[in-house]
Amino acid sequence: MPTQVLESGGLKVKLEPISGGQHEIVEDPQGFLARSSLGAELSGAKHRVVSFQTEDDEDTDEPVNFEATVYDYTNRRTLVASGSVDDPSAASITETSRHPHPDPDELAEAVDILKRDPELGPDIESGALEPYQAMPPLLNNTLPDGSVERTVNVGLYSAQRDVRHRFAAVNMVTSRTTLGPTGAPHEHHRDCGVRGVDSCPPTRGSGKVRVTVMKGSQELWSLVVVKPAISSGANGSGVELRRVRYRGDKVLHRAHVPILNVEYERTGNLDGCGPSYRDWQNEEACFKAEGENVLPGYRACTEPAETIFESGRDGGNFRGVAFYIRNQQLFLVSELAAGWYRYASEWRLHEDGTIRPRFGFNAVRNPCTCKPHHHHAYWRFDFDVAEMPGTVQEFNDPPLVGDRNWHDIARETRRRKRPSSERKWRVRNTDGKGYELIPSAGDGQADDFGVGDMWVVRKRPGQIEDGFGPNRARIEQFVNNQSVKDERLVVWYAGHFRHSPTGNGDHIVGPRLEPFNW
Repeated sequence: MPTQVLESGGLKVKLEPISGGQHEIVEDPQGFLARSSLGAELSGAKHRVVSFQTEDDEDTDEPVNFEATVYDYTNRRTLVASGSVDDPSAASITETSRHPHPDPDELAEAVDILKRDPELGPDIESGALEPYQAMPPLLNNTLPDGSVERTVNVGLYSAQRDVRHRFAAVNMVTSRTTLGPTGAPHEHHRDCGVRGVDSCPPTRGSGKVRVTVMKGSQELWSLVVVKPAISSGANGSGVELRRVRYRGDKVLHRAHVPILNVEYERTGNLDGCGPSYRDWQNEEACFKAEGENVLPGYRACTEPAETIFESGRDGGNFRGVAFYIRNQQLFLVSELAAGWYRYASEWRLHEDGTIRPRFGFNAVRNPCTCKPHHHHAYWRFDFDVAEMPGTVQEFNDPPLVGDRNWHDIARETRRRKRPSSERKWRVRNTDGKGYELIPSAGDGQADDFGVGDMWVVRKRPGQIEDGFGPNRARIEQFVNNQSVKDERLVVWYAGHFRHSPTGNGDHIVGPRLEPFNW
């Protein structure tokens, strides 16, 4: 597809497709895996690819390695294959207890099984019962011998009955169905949120987009954008930015949200909600975005896009990342789905060098979000200021160390927000150039489940996320008391939001990143 250009207010944004080559393996992971060592391992077995990720070359953005998670229905086991994209036949294969969430195809198969149920099937076929993806997404059945039968949790909505929401477990191995299963929310007459609508076609493809922002002859920004569906991490990480440069100098090697969870208060637990869920950030929801595609899943918009936050309704004509210019800022916006939750993943790049990451919390019709609950989103900022080692400093007024407001953070640590002392942080390189990380007033503060507000750690391989589970963030495992002075650094930052059905302010959190000595 051709390069797309946006122009407004003196800004010119060039959106160039990055596709072809090895990118196409994501179009057909099943066919790709058939050529790998996994193909022989699964010969004759009914199976499904439940997760497929690639690791890209740092310079070319071409996939070089892959990791695929496959559930083998015949033998009741989960396998992970990992290896080189160039030689899939040499992939290593291991068994795992991981169970990635169902994708839309597996959910559709679960609904087809429910349609054959003598009690539920006729009402589903007639439309009297409307199936939807419920939380938790899986209610796996563990057998006495320890093997696991993959079991999908399906919600059933009826507008005509006193009980509006019921839940069914669908065993994908045996095709057995159970109404009102253990581990699912209780049936309920109440619901909150707008109707969930899946109104646009799925978007395939593994391409990325190179973005260049100009003002006159001056290049302001250059970066690579990755859509949520192919973002890094076992659960994805929303709209992902890579190799971000401002006025020619590098700011971030990568920026994304690899960890997202929700915890319910006791009133929700009594109704079977939670107690907590680990959500995923790689399922794209439909929203309104008018314009032309750069690649499938990337759209240059002629007007601001509208997610569920702006329109007040679910659905639209596009899924992926929408780009548009407003108020001298480039907006990069996507809407995500995780069961009945809807999330906004957004970045705003201002001409003065400010970066505004934003994450929003919403939901479609369900019984649980009527109960108070807490959302926690964790940004991972892989700083690489001018491609030099850096040091993190913290600001407090009054000072905590000596008579200066700024003090160095010497070792890997976790810190809390402190609005009363205007606490903020900055990453500066050995030349004194850097970026400040400034909490927003609505970003909340950590509780026991939210764990922390900010962490600074050394950059190490294999620390894109905290692992597949449990629900509570485990960033603390990266804190090893190592020196963080003049090192390659990763800063984690958390936004926390208590969601009450009575309404309590803006549902969007996110800090500001502002340059200094640039």
